[in-house]
Amino acid sequence: MASQMAVCARKKVFVGMSGGVDSSVSAALFKERGFDVTGVFIKVWQPDWLESAGGCSWREDRLDAMRVAVHLGISFVTLDLEREYKKEVVDHMIVEYRAGRTPNPDVMCNRHVKFGAFFDWAMEQGADYVATGHYAQVRESDDGHGRRVFDLVAGADPSKDQSYFLWTLGQKELSRTLFPVGGMEKSETRRLARRFGLPVAEKKDSQGLCFMGKIDIKEFISHYVTPRRGDVLDQSGNVIGHHDGALFLTVGERHGFTVTTKTPDDAPYYVIARDLDKNTVTVSHRAPDGSLSVERRDYMLESVNWIRGKEAVLVAGRTYRARIRHLGDLLQCTIARDKDNAPRPDRLRAERLTITFEKPIIVAPGQSIVVYDANTCLGGGAVV
Repeated sequence: MASQMAVCARKKVFVGMSGGVDSSVSAALFKERGFDVTGVFIKVWQPDWLESAGGCSWREDRLDAMRVAVHLGISFVTLDLEREYKKEVVDHMIVEYRAGRTPNPDVMCNRHVKFGAFFDWAMEQGADYVATGHYAQVRESDDGHGRRVFDLVAGADPSKDQSYFLWTLGQKELSRTLFPVGGMEKSETRRLARRFGLPVAEKKDSQGLCFMGKIDIKEFISHYVTPRRGDVLDQSGNVIGHHDGALFLTVGERHGFTVTTKTPDDAPYYVIARDLDKNTVTVSHRAPDGSLSVERRDYMLESVNWIRGKEAVLVAGRTYRARIRHLGDLLQCTIARDKDNAPRPDRLRAERLTITFEKPIIVAPGQSIVVYDANTCLGGGAVV
């Protein structure tokens, strides 16, 4: 990354500044290396009840970002993307939960807000690059036919890698995007924040829902979908407990419901089925070999995106690796394209594929499966 930034010196870069340490250090590095830097605070939609529920206040985050910009002597802009965030992230998330799927709001935020509306706006303002504090890397190379290609590579710090959330990016975005801290360990980022004297050097990392801080997604959804008590059933259909709403639970989950007819020696129960119309969930124990009846090897993905483009070559029978959650284990798998790939209006829905894992696993509909070749993120899709 250092050599890439050196080549790009004196170029105009718009840095998405959240008021946190990572994006602040990113801006400081660009300033130090001679870029024309503009800090951009992205204002998104937040509900009135969020602050009392323990979420982030955008006003406090914006003030922190402004303090950093003043300290560095760089331009600062507030970009209002409330409408885009509400429509593409919040409303989408609520619709998906109501339909019985479990979406990833961070993926949608990156696609539609950070590398959608913000990216497009920055390009219109004459930016050469946009940058964020993501722990990921961009690698530029020659494809062997004289064309430059851009790959998304996992962050150097395996405990902070955020490439899982960036699988919807393509060549247009990566060719104009920089991730200054992606090649660092988090400890190095903190050290740089102190060296630059940044006013947020000791600020804690944000957690939880994208832009909203430490708030549980299900708690968030409960403000828009009324919790409704329902029955927990065993595999014979007997009522053995209760829950607060089938759509708040996912297949494979072992928490979020109450089993009332059990003994202290009972093994944990796991959700193996949901009936949203009847508002019931069915649970069972794991088998003696540790397996669960709903585990399977084959999953179909839709909304598939290949970072090098849909013509990206997949080798039949070749073993790849995939993540089914952020920072989850890289699981061995093979990939087969769906023969019936009818065109769809949305470019991300133009292809389906089947991914087969070496061992049975559980992934809920709507969740992202992201494919890797070594430490290079090839792309991904959402479980049908």
